[in-house]
Amino acid sequence: MRVVRHLAGAIGPREATTPAYERAAARVARTFARQGYDVTRQHVDVPAGESWGVPVPAGRSSNVVATPPGFDPTRPHLVVGAHLDTVPQAPGAEDNASGVGVVLAVAEAAAGRRTRLPVVFVAFGAEEPRGPTDDDHHYGSRTYVDGLASAAKRAVRGMVSLDRVGVGATVPVGSAGESDPVQRSLLAAARRAGVPAVPDPDQRSSDHWSFVRSGLPGARLGSTPYAGYHSAGDVPAVVEPAQLERVGRLLLAWLAPR
Repeated sequence: MRVVRHLAGAIGPREATTPAYERAAARVARTFARQGYDVTRQHVDVPAGESWGVPVPAGRSSNVVATPPGFDPTRPHLVVGAHLDTVPQAPGAEDNASGVGVVLAVAEAAAGRRTRLPVVFVAFGAEEPRGPTDDDHHYGSRTYVDGLASAAKRAVRGMVSLDRVGVGATVPVGSAGESDPVQRSLLAAARRAGVPAVPDPDQRSSDHWSFVRSGLPGARLGSTPYAGYHSAGDVPAVVEPAQLERVGRLLLAWLAPR
C-alpha cells in the first residue's frame, strides 16, 4: 500500500505527459534500481486528444523498463507490466497505482529467487485513452512492442498486464479472446497458490492487448468494477491490501519454476 499511497496520494493525477507523471516514473525507476535491475527509460510520443472528457496535449511520456543483470532479449523470457499514468482527473489509486505496486513488490521478490524464465518488468506510460478508437490508447506498450527486434519478439513467452488489481476478493484473469495459453497458465497458477480467480474473456482494455495484437501471448490480471473509476474518487482507501496480496501471490506462482 505504500506505493499506492505515494502515487495516488503524494503525487496524485499522473496524465502521461505531465511533470507529475515524470515524478512517478522517476520514483519507479529508482525502486527498480535499488532492487538490482538494470533500468532504462523508453520515450513514448503521444498525440493531443481527449482523455475521459478532458482535453490532453501532445507530448512525450516514457516507459520504465527493468531487466535482470545480464539479460539477453533474444532468449526466452516473460514480461510483466502495469501502466503508471492516469486520466487527468483521477488520483489513480486503483487505476493503476494498485498494479504498479504489485509489479514492484513482485520484482523485489523475483530478484531474490529463481524464476522459470527471466522476467522483464515494465511501468508503461500513456495507457489511458486519448480518443475513442483502439489506436487512441496503449501508446507505451505499443511503443515497447514496436521497439522489439524480431528475435526479441520471438523470445517473449508470455506477457501479463496488471491493471486495477486492488478491488474485490476474486482475481479476474483476462484474455483478449475467449481463452488463451497465458490466461490458462495464470488460472492454473491461481489454483496452485490458493487464490480465487475467474476467467474474463474478450478483455482488450489493457496493455496486454498491444502484445496480443502483434501476435505475442498476453493476458490481464484485474478489472473488477468500482465506484471511483476514472474519477476524483479513485483514492487509496478504495484499494484493499488483501487483494493486492492475492494478486502478488498468484503472479509469483506463475513466475515460479515448475
